[in-house]
Amino acid sequence: MNIALWIIQVLLAATFILAGVLKSLRPIDSLAPRIDWVNAVPAWLVRFIGVAELLGGIGLLVPALSGIDPWLTPLAAAALALVMLFALIFHVVRGEVNRLASSVILGILAVFAAYGRFVLVPLGT
Repeated sequence: MNIALWIIQVLLAATFILAGVLKSLRPIDSLAPRIDWVNAVPAWLVRFIGVAELLGGIGLLVPALSGIDPWLTPLAAAALALVMLFALIFHVVRGEVNRLASSVILGILAVFAAYGRFVLVPLGT
């Protein structure tokens, strides 16, 4: 189970770090062709989401690998699950059915990582 959790953590981290870097640093105009909803919200919200995804992705790995405050890893996973819940609600309200699958899959994986690291195979034990 520990190996499965590590695989999920690494995949989630890579996904959220990449998405976070893009939303945090790229100009909104260059994001719009790939992420159609960025023009529907204020630029600060796009940046906030990007920073949250970036920090969450880092939080999935760094505390676990360093052994410093490893309880932050399942907390990061839970926070990313919450971000995906908000993304799911946002896309449902906008009628973007084609965007739901990724939010659901990432959300489920984040919930599993949080539960796995809080309950099944806690870090630092």
